[in-house]
Amino acid sequence: MFNHHGIDLGDGTVAHYLEGRAILRSPLNEFSQGQPLRVISYAEASPVGVTLRRAMSRLGEQDYNLLFNNCEHFATWCKTGRHRSSQVDSVLERARNWSSLMPSALMKALELLLQQGLLDDDARTMAKRGVKKLERLRLSLLRKLEGLLERAGDGTDRRLLLTGQSLADELAAVEDLKKRFDDLLEQPPALPGSESSE
Repeated sequence: MFNHHGIDLGDGTVAHYLEGRAILRSPLNEFSQGQPLRVISYAEASPVGVTLRRAMSRLGEQDYNLLFNNCEHFATWCKTGRHRSSQVDSVLERARNWSSLMPSALMKALELLLQQGLLDDDARTMAKRGVKKLERLRLSLLRKLEGLLERAGDGTDRRLLLTGQSLADELAAVEDLKKRFDDLLEQPPALPGSESSE
């Protein structure tokens, strides 16, 4: 799903973040695992010496995180001084676009079921359990947001702050969706065959 990134140290070895382990210095053939290699160019790359010092300074680090500290974050930081992963950004953007369509579709489906009297007590109970899971997810994301904002420290890392703000906006949308579901589920069941008026 993702390309593996590393920094060629110029001596036949590569510094790279191995998922779930650490930043290692591996022989080039071990890093590539028989796959073709591609060099990525950066418009604003640091001098070679700076890149190599950055890479060497983090050897042995064991703080891998797929979304916030992966092999591409490491390699991009070594080359540019900026901690980012275009692959993660792309996946998150696609997920945001997809998820923005879901709330309105879910609300319409739930409204239709309510209007048609097809949401019996068992279905309401299942829907309420789903809302509880949504609440647990919201709380988990909120804790992650708080951790992200703590890492932002004095606010000088603008990208981290913008990511946090984007996450906060999405959480607000989830909270609004949960409230709308709660309100709909509190409506009394419609009688089969009856129509609701607005």
